[in-house]
Order: sequence, then structure tokens, then C-alpha cells
Amino acid sequence: MTSPALAPRTGPAGAAGLSRRLVLLLALTCAVAVGNLYFPQAIGPLIATSLHVPADRAALVVTATQLGYTAGMVFLVPLGDRIRHRTLLVVMLSLSGLALLAAGSAPGLPPLAAASALVGLTTVAAQIISPLAAGLVAPDHRGAVLGTLLSGSTGGMLLARTFSGTLGEWLGWRAPYLAAAVAALALAAVMAYAVPSTAPAASATRGSYLALLAEAPRLLRAEPELRRSCFYQATVFGGFSAAWTCLALLLTGPVYGYGAEAVGLLALVGAATMLCTPYAGRLVDRHGPGRVNLFSLLGVLAAAAVLAAGPLGGPAGLTALTAGTLLLDIAMQSGTLANLSRVYALRPDARSRLNTAYMTCAYLGGTAGSWLGVRAYTAFGWPAVCALIALLASAALTHHLAPRRPAGAARPSRTGDHPSRTGDHPSRTGDRPRRMRDRPS
Repeated sequence: MTSPALAPRTGPAGAAGLSRRLVLLLALTCAVAVGNLYFPQAIGPLIATSLHVPADRAALVVTATQLGYTAGMVFLVPLGDRIRHRTLLVVMLSLSGLALLAAGSAPGLPPLAAASALVGLTTVAAQIISPLAAGLVAPDHRGAVLGTLLSGSTGGMLLARTFSGTLGEWLGWRAPYLAAAVAALALAAVMAYAVPSTAPAASATRGSYLALLAEAPRLLRAEPELRRSCFYQATVFGGFSAAWTCLALLLTGPVYGYGAEAVGLLALVGAATMLCTPYAGRLVDRHGPGRVNLFSLLGVLAAAAVLAAGPLGGPAGLTALTAGTLLLDIAMQSGTLANLSRVYALRPDARSRLNTAYMTCAYLGGTAGSWLGVRAYTAFGWPAVCALIALLASAALTHHLAPRRPAGAARPSRTGDHPSRTGDHPSRTGDRPRRMRDRPS
């Protein structure tokens, strides 16, 4: 029997809703798309050996993939507000599959790097699926669906390295690319029939492509709740990135003396978040994004305190690192769900552009966190990294607890939206979600 939360319904643009089977299929698609960004990291040494290039030059493949993905976020994801999601999803998966085939057939490093950039550019399916799903379920069940999709993305991120490393050792570095290509092309064929057709909002079909791209920063200026969510995610993801970037330095340093594989094993602890994110999504539906944000930020502070015991070394230090990273993972993913739920409630006709603004801020925060974390570790050691995590979370927590003007009193934005339509309840910001469906675009 179909769950009421995922029962078919009419979306904002008159599209059929989501079944439980379709949600799981979309989560699988998120896993495959996100996995394409991470599996090349595990086969870098195999690529270097096979193509007779230094290992640092082979790392260009990973860099090219990440740069391509950033470009795809900026230049392609906003098209989700102008093109039917099903069409855009099928096209992106097909192009990603072809790019993966080209990468797996590349005769040398330059064509492999070029194909990898195309893989990153087109493997933005997860960022297309989230706005699609947000528009096809009732707002009071949106968090649960987003939690399932985030579980798929997390699974793809964690398992991609293990999958590609094992397959690459057996069959060579080209095998993971070819296997990923088959998966992407197969999913493109399935998506063409499984995903409901949604018509874009009329307001998104007007204007030039450049005007569409300019809409994301304009929304960031016009929507205080978007800026709020971006700030929370940038700070938390910055601390998360700082921790994981410097964790490898700590584990391979004199305190522990482990090899690089120890970091990968510790990262598998994060698989527990795949079980926690759907529950966190239900908490967002029940209590609103504001309260989950509060728990998330307090969780990051607690994680920083636990991680501070890492330099003790031995079983005690390793236990602290394991517990601290797990708590940090859960807190970060829970905050992500709260922020996305708030952002997607702002403008039903502009969810893809909102997503572009939000994810761009998140990645900028993560990049800054990694940079600051390495410098803090180099100058003062692991305790300074934990202090950085706590400082970033404290900045977000201070902003979260500060009094805010009631949403109904805010000046209407130039986007034409009602000022009180936010992800939180208008009378108690950050407490409970609105119990109403999005209005038709």
C-alpha cells in the first residue's frame, strides 16, 4: 500500500505526485550521480600507472571533475525552472553517460581530463531531482522525502570510492568509468518513463538565459530566509570540510602513524547517516526547520568538543575521533535537510534557482573551511581545527538565536512573492512548517 506521504498528487504545475517506488528510484539516481564525483579519487594511482604520468598529474582528473560540477551547478541547474524536469534529467543523465564512456576510452591524460570535466558538468542530476521532488509532495512531508534523497546521495559518496577501487584493481581503471556509464544511460532510459512530466512556471519561461542565471544572486539579495539558510550551511559545511581535510593529517601523522586507508575506513562510519537522515527529515516535517537547525548547530558544537580528544592517541583518541566524526556527519546532514526545506518553501516557481544559490554558498563555505582548517592545523595543531569548527557553529548559532522581524512584517520582495511564505511558521519563525500545499505556479 502506498504511503500517504508519497501518494500520487497534483504538483504545483499539475504533475502527478511521487510513489514510494519512485522516491527510491530517485534516491538511486542521486547515488549514481554523486558517486561520479567521488569514484575517480580512488583510482588515481591506477590511472597514473597505466598512463605513465606522475601521481600529482593524475590528480588533475579529480580536479577537472569538481570544476565541471561547479560549472554545472551555476549554468545548468537553473534550467530546472525553465525546462521540464523529466526532459532535463534524461538529457543530463544521457550526456553524463556519454562523457563517462569517453573518459573510459581516453588514450591519454589530456583527453581524460577533458572528458572528466564534461562528466562533472553533466552529473548534476541530484540537484535537479531535489527541486523536482520538493514540488511533488505536500509541504508537511517534504522533509521525509528530501531525507531519503539525501541518504541516496550519501550512499553514493561513501560507496563510490570502494566500488571503483575494487573494480579498478580487478579490471583496470577504465572499468569503473564504463560501469558508471552503463548505470547512467540505463537510468536515463528509466527516467524517461518513470518521472512525471511537470510544466515550468510561466514566470520562469520569460527572459533570456543570462537573465535566468542572474536570478540566483538576485534571489539571494531579495530573500532573507535564503540568506539565513545559506549562512547556516556555509558555516557548518565549512567546519565539516575542515575536520575531514585535517583528519588525514592527524591520522597519518606521528600521533597515530596510520596509512591513508585508515581515513577511508573512518569515513565508512558516516554510513550511519544514511539511516538517520530520513528520521531527521520527519523531524523537520513535525517541528519545522528552525528547531532542527538548533539541534544541528548544538550537535556540531558537541562534535567539536568530542573531536578535541583526538590527539590523545591510542584507543581513547581513536574512539573520540570516530564518535566525533559520526556526530558531525549527522549534525551536518540534519542541518542540510532543515535548510533545504526552508529554501524550497520560498518560491515554488524558482526552486532550481534557489538551489543554485544555496549550493553555491555551501560549496564556497566548504572550500573556505578546508583552507582555514589546513592553516590552523599547520600553525597550532588539531585543537585549533576543533576551535575553528566550534567558532563557525557558534557564529551560526548566534544568528539563529538572535531576534528576527516576524515574516509577516517583512517588506515584500521584488519577486512578487507574499512576504510570509517561508519555510517556517509565520507566527513563530523556525518552529513549525506551514500545513498547506504550495500554490499553483
